[in-house]
Amino acid sequence: MRNILSRIFVFAVMLLTAAPALAAEEAASGGTARGMIAIATAVSIAVAAFGGGLGQGNAVNGAMQGIARNPGASGKIMTTMIIGLALIESLVIYGLVIAFMLLGKMG
Repeated sequence: MRNILSRIFVFAVMLLTAAPALAAEEAASGGTARGMIAIATAVSIAVAAFGGGLGQGNAVNGAMQGIARNPGASGKIMTTMIIGLALIESLVIYGLVIAFMLLGKMG
């Protein structure tokens, strides 16, 4: 797990240090920052999907543990879990909408 986190950290540092260089190169040529918008779009989709997946996994894990400990409360737990999953999914869809808005800026 630590190895994966260190690789993600190195990738993020490389991405953040390359961004100013890309912006300076494009600004010198007189163009707009299309490359930066494309990177922002990809990162917004990735963060939304990653965060949504983790949140939904934790929600289902907690619900299943609660039902295993108290099967009589499964109806209330399931209802609350479904509402929570819908709210998590709405945040992921919001990230998708932001990505589409960023793509609209490229054209």
